[in-house]
Amino acid sequence: MKRALITLAALAASGAAMAQSSLTLFGVADAAVSYYSAKGVYYYSPVASLPPVATPIEVGRSLTALSSGGNASSRVGFRGTEDLGGGLAASFWLESGFNQDTGANAIAAFSRRSTVSLSGGFGELRLGRDYVPTYWNESVFDPMGAVGVGENLIKTVSGSIATVRGPGSLIAPNDNAIRASNSIGYFLPRNLGGFYGQLMYSLHENVDSNNVPGSPSSKGRYYGGRFGYANGPLDVAIAYGESTAADTTTLTAAGIATGARFSDKLKTINLGASWDFGILKLMGELSQVRDSTSTVTPVRGVAGPAVKENDKYNGAMLGMTVPVGPGMFKASVARVNFDNDLGPVLPGAPDRDASVSKLALGYVHNLSKRTALYATVAQVRVSNGQNNPAIMGIYAGGLANVAGGTASSGIAPRSARGYDLGIRHSF
Repeated sequence: MKRALITLAALAASGAAMAQSSLTLFGVADAAVSYYSAKGVYYYSPVASLPPVATPIEVGRSLTALSSGGNASSRVGFRGTEDLGGGLAASFWLESGFNQDTGANAIAAFSRRSTVSLSGGFGELRLGRDYVPTYWNESVFDPMGAVGVGENLIKTVSGSIATVRGPGSLIAPNDNAIRASNSIGYFLPRNLGGFYGQLMYSLHENVDSNNVPGSPSSKGRYYGGRFGYANGPLDVAIAYGESTAADTTTLTAAGIATGARFSDKLKTINLGASWDFGILKLMGELSQVRDSTSTVTPVRGVAGPAVKENDKYNGAMLGMTVPVGPGMFKASVARVNFDNDLGPVLPGAPDRDASVSKLALGYVHNLSKRTALYATVAQVRVSNGQNNPAIMGIYAGGLANVAGGTASSGIAPRSARGYDLGIRHSF
């Protein structure tokens, strides 16, 4: 009898412990047949001894492929929470992306998110790799969810800037534009009458050394925040983030005190909003990414005046979703203007700026709460793409821009288009 009572007590204690903790396996499997096409024109002869091309010569490339993540990024993950009592809880989240078409994980495991956190009445303190605050507005207020050929143009350009300028990493070349590693994040409590927000600081983790070229350096550091309000049909949020893309010192014989110093900071501010009318939901985003560089060159051992440049990428996106029976129609239009900060343009000189616009249409047909068929099509137009082909030469889906990301090819990106026809299953 005593042994039976002990067994029942052990089972009861085990049940109570399980009731206080949770462990969830989740994921998305998404695959599509996709087509991508990009076109450009020669705007000068790539051979120095030949004159500029008088008549534009069009070049292009295209690709048909089985792609992954046209409606939602393919992923698998684990998350869990333990109730610590007194309103406290400890949680973890490990999420890994993969390519549905090959089954391969192209980047490090759990690189989509890898966090551990402590939450309570004070909010949540979260440590690890996570989304940066400015990315939320690019995805939450995008009808396409910032994935596939129809993804938010602002998100694409922001990721391209981070890839070209830095900091990048072995984990992902667009780090600090979408996600940041080594981050410390704080989230406001959820009971603030609709107000929400977060703060993030990401450590650069560079070693500081004396009299070593490039050191000390804060390259890779990120900090930012996002604050918003959601109540009823309205959701609005503003976010700011600053990433150190470069921070180097070139030593001279006189030592580090006389070394030239170069810094490059990417400063992003965006505002997103949506209003749900029931029959349709309108959403949009305004954004600016400022690429700010500063070079200080010593003159006779004394630091000279700083030479500064502030290139700007101003973007706007307007979109909507419309419920149609068991499905949803989606549409968005966006534009990003590149403002090259090299001083006034002389009369007769070529324009140094560039712009890109995008139209995206899509439809998702829900077969169940977890499974859907979808179709998305997008068209991109580029103006003066030769001025900034690596960033403004936008691509459609998995196809690199026709200029190959460099101006040396002599090709100006002009247009891109693509479509996704796929199936998405969530579990």
